[in-house]
Amino acid sequence: MQNARHVEEIGQVLEGGQTGRDSVVSASWRRCVELYGMDPMRSDPAHIVTETELRDHRKQAEWLIAAARSGLQSLFRQVAGQNYVLLLADAKGVCVDFFGDELFTEDLRRSGLYLGSNWSENLAGTCGVGACIVTEEPVTVHQDDHFGNAHVALSCTAAPIFDSLGQLAAVLDISLLRSPAPKTSQSLAMSLVTAAARRVEMANLMAESPRDWVLRLSSSPEFLDVDPEAAVRLDGAGRVLGYTRAARRLFPEGGTILGRRIDEVLGVGVDDLPDLMRDRPTEERVIETRDGGALFGHAIAPKAPRQTHQKMRQGGALAGLTGGDPAMARLLDQAERLAPGSVPLLISGETGTGKARLARAIHMSGKAAGFLSLDCAGLSAGALEEACAAASGPATLLLRRIEDLSPGTATALSGLLDRRPDLRPVSTSCLDPARIALPRPLFHRLAGCVLSVPPLRLRRDMDWLISRHLRRHGADTIRLSPAARAELLGRSWPGNIRELEQALDVAAALCVGPVIDLPDLPGPVGSDAGAGQTPPGSVDPWEGLEQVLAACEWNMARAARRFGVNRSTILRRIRASGLQPPG
Repeated sequence: MQNARHVEEIGQVLEGGQTGRDSVVSASWRRCVELYGMDPMRSDPAHIVTETELRDHRKQAEWLIAAARSGLQSLFRQVAGQNYVLLLADAKGVCVDFFGDELFTEDLRRSGLYLGSNWSENLAGTCGVGACIVTEEPVTVHQDDHFGNAHVALSCTAAPIFDSLGQLAAVLDISLLRSPAPKTSQSLAMSLVTAAARRVEMANLMAESPRDWVLRLSSSPEFLDVDPEAAVRLDGAGRVLGYTRAARRLFPEGGTILGRRIDEVLGVGVDDLPDLMRDRPTEERVIETRDGGALFGHAIAPKAPRQTHQKMRQGGALAGLTGGDPAMARLLDQAERLAPGSVPLLISGETGTGKARLARAIHMSGKAAGFLSLDCAGLSAGALEEACAAASGPATLLLRRIEDLSPGTATALSGLLDRRPDLRPVSTSCLDPARIALPRPLFHRLAGCVLSVPPLRLRRDMDWLISRHLRRHGADTIRLSPAARAELLGRSWPGNIRELEQALDVAAALCVGPVIDLPDLPGPVGSDAGAGQTPPGSVDPWEGLEQVLAACEWNMARAARRFGVNRSTILRRIRASGLQPPG
């Protein structure tokens, strides 16, 4: 009987009637029927991705999980006694992190409140995560607000998390298996989850910006230093490099934010920032807004480079390998200290991360005059001996992909190092050092110290890498549109720096004029994600809508990013075109 009433109410909403549901819920119901072709009578179980797919989703969200983990743990401690479950879903709706009571693990799995569950609206129907992804606003989907029968016992409150470029990065959801009937019972959950999402955005912005100014803002001086409401990251000229979602209200609706000068919207310039630091009382750090109001500001100055890095950053071969990424900075500090000595080095890292570049930079920073570079794949013992015989005196011996060394050549290498103590071996490998199958005595002779190069997806200086490579094409005349930059920053880059540079080379060749836009970008390597992109100069920019949707697996967020528009625009275009998702 209850199911029949639920179906009847959905029918009333589809006919334009008012049933007392929130507008967010009513709009989602209409999408479920009109766009996704769903049947409210069906009780489909939660959609769980495969273990391989989950690893991929978690790999792409590593930076997000790291930024959110502390905040989620703190939030879970606040609600643990009330049987709440916390889910962190990526922008595709897949749960990549989870906090819940182990006593209810099986119940949570059956309900989809667990790692790997996909709560995108086109699969799960009306739900907290799915509606939040579409609207990009905090939502509560309570009990029979859910479209499908399988989830009507749940109460889900979700808030969006945005990256520092203003793009939706994730959804934080707090759910109950069973809850009191009134929807107002979730008001506290809404306050907690929105505050936690804001703090995750703040933590991410702070982690990205050790070399930039950060201006944190609050309407109340009491919370300015401990829990500010908004923040912007600024360069030395006061231009916005990144921002938290709450900072959008400072700027004109619909206008661009990145690259704008902060003194256009606030009565403060970059020269005023030192006066807003913590050495002044919070109530004195007042900033006037352009509408006549006032905010309180807390400025955080750029961190000075560590003394050990000053020489390296002022010049030398190691200077051009990082734009301020903390992990790379620590790695280069080690490399700089090790370069003048004779300790054999093993440089590990994924393909395309720049291992050979680092090896050559270490050589150029050291004392050896000679440099030999050999690819271990197919390298014979004779070729090894012949190449090294040409080098007289101290030399660096770069052995690329040491895991491909044959047993016979490995034996020859051991003998060579015995006879030639003036050769310093520097090896590279795409494998974890523990998985390199070499004779242990030889391995330890090659791996006096292991330097691990971080993958591109974990680096915080991708903006710098992009800008550095683009300068090679146009002496600062070629630049990325905000949509193109967000698309590049959102990719997983399995080919790392090599793949990024190749993508920029293609985009620079295809773009018309000085701005690289979304249609100029090649699709991610190994997929057909670029097949539906609109060619430059096309008369109808929506001509490839169906192909783009297919390439994005009907994920509205991905399609919107591909076209550089809002999700609502994509939804309107789909309805106008009469398109339907497959199956």
